[in-house]
Amino acid sequence: MINEALFFSAVLFTIGVVGVLTRRNAIIIFMCVELMLNAVNLTFVAFSKLYGAAGQIFVIFVMTVAAAEAAVGLAIIISIFRHRETVNLQNINLLKG
Repeated sequence: MINEALFFSAVLFTIGVVGVLTRRNAIIIFMCVELMLNAVNLTFVAFSKLYGAAGQIFVIFVMTVAAAEAAVGLAIIISIFRHRETVNLQNINLLKG
């Protein structure tokens, strides 16, 4: 059971990393980061089966950080979209006025 969960978690994390490295859309990158956080949560839950409930406590902290990241990240993406009218990262250059 634990090996399958860890394998699935590794696959999810790999999909997230590939998505972050290859995509140019800010929303897709944002979703891939969330996918990586969920893969880490799955790993914590799998290891909590072996080592006790500490992993599940870490999952609560990771979910809290993910919720805050979702709120702040989406606000930044919406702000950039209103200013530049695109979420493509190649067209966004905030350091050049």
